[in-house]
Amino acid sequence: MYNMFNNLLKKLKKNRNKKSKTLAKIEYGIDKPFLIITFILIASGLVIFSSAIIMLIGTARYDTVRFSQYGIGLCGGLLLMFICYKIPITFWRKNAFYIYAASVIAMIMVFIPGIGVAHGGARRWVQLFGIGFQPAELYKIGAILYMSLWFMRDFGKKLDNHKNFFSRTMPMLIILGISAILFLLQPDTDILGVICLSIVIMYLLAGGNMKDMVILGLIGMIALAGIIFTRPYVMRRVQIFLDPSLDPTGSGYQFQQSLIAIGSGGIAGRGYGQSIQKFKYLPEPIGDSIFAVSSEDFGFIGSTFLIGLYIVFLMRGFKLAKKSSSYGSLVIVGLLCLIVIQSFVNMSAMLGMLPLSGTPLIFVSQGGTSLLISLMSIGIILSASKEKKVRVE
Repeated sequence: MYNMFNNLLKKLKKNRNKKSKTLAKIEYGIDKPFLIITFILIASGLVIFSSAIIMLIGTARYDTVRFSQYGIGLCGGLLLMFICYKIPITFWRKNAFYIYAASVIAMIMVFIPGIGVAHGGARRWVQLFGIGFQPAELYKIGAILYMSLWFMRDFGKKLDNHKNFFSRTMPMLIILGISAILFLLQPDTDILGVICLSIVIMYLLAGGNMKDMVILGLIGMIALAGIIFTRPYVMRRVQIFLDPSLDPTGSGYQFQQSLIAIGSGGIAGRGYGQSIQKFKYLPEPIGDSIFAVSSEDFGFIGSTFLIGLYIVFLMRGFKLAKKSSSYGSLVIVGLLCLIVIQSFVNMSAMLGMLPLSGTPLIFVSQGGTSLLISLMSIGIILSASKEKKVRVE
C-alpha cells in the first residue's frame, strides 16, 4: 500500500511540474485598452493632418502627399501592424541581429550615389524602384530589438561592476557609437538623441549600473557640447532657444511664427481648418510645425487633449511591459520611448521649451514612412504583450 501511495504521489508531482512548465509562459489576446488608445491617437492625428493639408489644395503636391500619408502610411501601416501582431515575439528575438544588420545597411545606402537622396544639405532618404523611404525609421526598430536581446540576458539581476560593464554597458556603447556615426554623417542629430535616450532608459530598466550611467552622462554632455560647437545649424538653434527675439526674419522665423499660431488659438481655438498661420507664415505646417497648426485650430483644450493621449498611451504601454516576458518588456519600453520621446521633443520645440528640431510628431506629421513604421512598432508591441509570465506555486 505504501509503495502504491508513494508511486501515485510521484506521478502527481511529475504532472504538476509538467503543468508548471506549460504555464510558465502563456499567450493572451490583444490588449483592448491599449489598442483603443492607439486608434484614438491615430484618428486625432488624421483630423489634425486633414486640417493642415488644406493649404495644399490646388497645388501639385496635394495628391502626392495625401497618397503618401493615407495610402502608404495609414493603410499600409495598419496592414503591417496586423502582420507584426500575428508574428510571435520569439521571431523578433531570434532575428534581432539580422534585422539590425539590415537596418545598418539601409542607413549606409543613403550615402551611395544614385540611391541616396540629398535634400536641404542632408542625406536621409533612399530611392529604390521609384519608392522613397527613410532608413532611419527602420534603424530605430532594429536598434531596439537588438539591444533588448543583449539586455534580457541578465534582466533585473544585480551584477558586479566588471560583469555589468561587459554584459550591459559595453554593448550599449557599441550600438550608440554606430548610431552616432551613421546619424551624424547624414546629419540627423534629433533622431540620434531620441534613440540614445530610449536605449539608456532600457539600460536602466534592465538593471544597469548607476555609476556607469553617471560616467556615460558626463561623456554624453561633452559629446553634445562638441556637436553644438562644431555644427553651426545646431548652435543657431540653441541661440534662438536662449533668445527667441534673435533674427526673427531668419533663423528665428519658424520659432516666432509657431508661438504666434499657438497663442492665437486661445482656449478653444479658431475651429477646424481655420488656422491662418499655415497658409502664408508658418514653415512646414504639415511637417515639423503641425502641432502649432493644431493649437491654432483647437486651442489650449485640443493641445492638452493631444498631450494627454500620448501620456495615457505611454502609461498603458508600461503596464503591458510590466506583465510581459523579459525580452518583451524591453522591446515594449524601447518602442514606446521612441514614439513618445520624439513626439514630446516636437511639441516642446513648438512651445519654446526646447530648441527647434526636425523630428516629426508621430501619428500626426506628414511622412508616409514615419507613420508606416510607427504602426509597425505598435504591432510589435502588441505581439510582445501577448506573451506573459505567470507565477505558479
